[in-house]
Amino acid sequence: MKRAMLAVFVAVYALGAREANADFVWGTPVDLGPSVNSSYGEHGVSISADGLEFYFMSDRPGGYGDYDLWVMKRSTVEDEWGSPANAGSPANSQYSYWEPSISPDGLSLYFSDGHSPQFGNHLPGGLSGDGDIWMLARETVNDAWGAPVNIGPAVNSQHAVSPSLSADGLSLYFQSHRPGHLGDHCDIMVATRATTVDSFGSPVFLSNVNSYDGEWMPDISADGRTLFFSRSACTQLWMARRATIQGDFGPPVKLPPQINMACTNASPTLSADGTTLYFGSDRAGGIGSYDLWQVSITVIVDFNGDEIVNLKDFARLAQYWEQNQAAVDIGPTPLGDGRIDFRDLAVFAEHFRVGGRPDQASGPIPYDGATGVSTTAFLSWTAGDRAESHEVYFGTAHPLPLVSTETDTTYAPPVMAKNTTYYWRIDEVNSKGKTTGETWSFKTETGIVR
Repeated sequence: MKRAMLAVFVAVYALGAREANADFVWGTPVDLGPSVNSSYGEHGVSISADGLEFYFMSDRPGGYGDYDLWVMKRSTVEDEWGSPANAGSPANSQYSYWEPSISPDGLSLYFSDGHSPQFGNHLPGGLSGDGDIWMLARETVNDAWGAPVNIGPAVNSQHAVSPSLSADGLSLYFQSHRPGHLGDHCDIMVATRATTVDSFGSPVFLSNVNSYDGEWMPDISADGRTLFFSRSACTQLWMARRATIQGDFGPPVKLPPQINMACTNASPTLSADGTTLYFGSDRAGGIGSYDLWQVSITVIVDFNGDEIVNLKDFARLAQYWEQNQAAVDIGPTPLGDGRIDFRDLAVFAEHFRVGGRPDQASGPIPYDGATGVSTTAFLSWTAGDRAESHEVYFGTAHPLPLVSTETDTTYAPPVMAKNTTYYWRIDEVNSKGKTTGETWSFKTETGIVR
């Protein structure tokens, strides 16, 4: 496949392309609604690696104390989430539970306890007296959580809250105001371990990320290359990226205004596939004092902005093959992985179009101009963006008659005559109207004309 890729690259590189757009765009935040949020406060999302459990913290009625851990479950990732349920006792108690972070195998759940009068009360047995990180464990994902266990003095000898566990379970990010931090607020630290059965070692402050404004509530992406966090001065959401998980993060970037509208935006959490960022906010339009929101992250594959994903865009992708180029780094998630390779090519292939506009049907089979087509051939095509149904126009002369309206992207015409040229067109229909498609043609197999 690599040889084929390079061969195509040689063929199309000369096409060139204009300057690339950004490789992803942010959507508009949406409140998760009354099935999740309440008139009380909801914070701190953590979703299991298999996408079947959704943890958060809330002080809604039905808990054991101040803030409790709550969970929603579903049978498959295609299903809707079930109603929130308290994670139960002995996991929860009369103390405060903050910022859950579930392990990759789903058998450990990290959280921090209350760390000041403003943020609730401590669990007994803490080591710092100013906020500790704890862990819940269970034998299988079908079992209840056990009682909280302190994760030990290397991390908890001094203030440590808001944990975020890496996807490999070997790095734990958290906030702390222990000696060595900048300014008057918290900074982000990371503690590591050799295996998931080891204890975490002594933490270090992150380079480049921390500032005198203060950094809070980190979340590390599933690929370990993007760190989301809140920064003081009205608690806005930021992100920092790095080329490899062994390297330092680059300079942080503030998330766009539609996300940072309110004065309090916190607890960012990126979904494992990189397409959705969850966060808490007190912005207008919520249900309670503090709600959970989500915002989509959409990959940009139209690198030259001409509204067609075609070979010119592919030339741009191929230009940076096996390099690190954020402008075309579109796989395996919208945020990329620091290397242009077959994972980016796979994402590109999903969006590739053979001519036409994004809202038009494309990719006709038989292809436009084909000859020797069977008289019993089916017609098929690739749907345009947002198409809800497809009007099929088909015949041997213009104007073409409307012969069918399909919800699928195939049409089986009656047995066609041999040695005859047929013309066809697909008009895409949705709630906003209709988009007229291009007219294609093909010629059937030769033989005696009947």
